[in-house]
Formats: sequence, C-alpha cells, structure tokens
Amino acid sequence: MKTEKVSDKTGLLPFIRIPRNMESSLNLMAKLVFLLALIYGCYGEPQDLSGKVFVIPMATSTSHVKLHANVSKPISAMTMCQRFNSELERGQSLFSLATQSHNNDLLLYKRSMGVYRVHIKGDQLDFISLPDSKNEWISICWTWDSKTGLTQLWVNGKRSARRILKPDTSVTGKPSIMLVQEQDSYGGGFDISQSFVGDVTDVHFWDNVISSCEIQLYMEFNRFTPGNILNWKALQFTIEGKVFIENSDFKSECYNY
Repeated sequence: MKTEKVSDKTGLLPFIRIPRNMESSLNLMAKLVFLLALIYGCYGEPQDLSGKVFVIPMATSTSHVKLHANVSKPISAMTMCQRFNSELERGQSLFSLATQSHNNDLLLYKRSMGVYRVHIKGDQLDFISLPDSKNEWISICWTWDSKTGLTQLWVNGKRSARRILKPDTSVTGKPSIMLVQEQDSYGGGFDISQSFVGDVTDVHFWDNVISSCEIQLYMEFNRFTPGNILNWKALQFTIEGKVFIENSDFKSECYNY
C-alpha cells in the first residue's frame, strides 16, 4: 500500500503516514459534509418567501412540499390560510396534516369548482357555492374551534355558514404537513388524481381562531399578524420532485407585508 508523509504544520504532532485510499475517503467525506451543509442551509433554516410562490406545473404522485412546524401541544383550535391559482376543475388537495393516528387529522380538499371538503380527525363535511375561478388567485382561510366544534371557510372575502365538526377533541401527535398531495398514510400514500397543479403562496397556520378582521386583512393582502405555527415569511420546508419557487404575481407590486 502506497503512503504519503503528512506533517502537522503546527509542530505539535510527529510525522504520520496516511494511506492514499484513506486520504481519498476523507476527501469524499468532506465533500459529503459540505453537500449536506448546503442542503441544510436551503431547507433546514426558515426562509422568507415573501413575494414568492411554489409552482407545481404537472400532476404527479410524488412531487410535494413538506412543511416543518414546531407543534409542542395538542391542536384544539386553528386557522389555516393560503392562496392558490389553478386551472383544474377536478378535486385536488390544498392542505394535509396527518399524524400516526389519523391520515386526515386536518385536511382541506377542493372537490370541484366552488366546493370544498374539510376533514378533522377522519370526519368530514362539505362547503358549497363559494367563490371560484380558474386561472385566478383564490385566497382561502379555514377556522376550527374544538370547544364548540364550529368550523368555517372564508374564500376571497366571502365567508361560509358556520358548521359543527368534531367538538371536544384535539389533534395530538407529531404532525406531517404537506402541500400539493393528500396523505393517505402518514407522510405518504399519494394519489396522482388528488394532486394539486398550479401555484401556492402565503401559507400561514395559527393555533387559534384569528379574528374576522385579521382574516379580512389577509384576504386584502394588507398587514396582518403572521401564523405562529406556519409563517410564510419564516417557513421551514422540504421540496420533493417537480416543485419550483418563482416570483408571485398576486398584488406583489401594490401591497407590502
């Protein structure tokens, strides 16, 4: 085995001999560590996505965005808001939160034009006749309070009737949160026929029901209090497959956060 003399320039160590194949392995390990550092820098640290969108250009059973959130207590109330733009008329998943106990702990699913289905811990109900347009931005917020079970949707400033779903319960366990795909199993089980195609932006999640005034501010893209669980301006996420980050065209030149 060929070896090379390597000295410690500090003078603190004697001359040692390192096999060349070991030196190659060390170089490879250094490159891997550098690559992992780059990946961590992209996805491990929160990013400010103000003025940006996730672009999902095609239906797949693999592409998705996993959102990382620090949920330290059971979710007994919540508000989720996002904006999306799609040309599809078929059903597609907008927001999926699963735990080991339930695939559909919190799921917002657009069934068809103007029809949305919400799932809470496996139970579901539909909201109908809400504003909708193809190839136009849709701003949507979903609220739920387990004390009463009251749940509601807001779409482009118009609110639905309040309905009751899963009172006196809470979402417990480590959540797996996905955009683009519905989770039919914890962290997976994707179905291409349920996948979202289009643009998504301004995703926020609160562990309380925010006021109607805050929701209206969000709808108008005015100054509002960002989500304390998911915040588009400090979002920690992982992209898998054909999902791209591009500039947003939703009033981006007219309003400031």
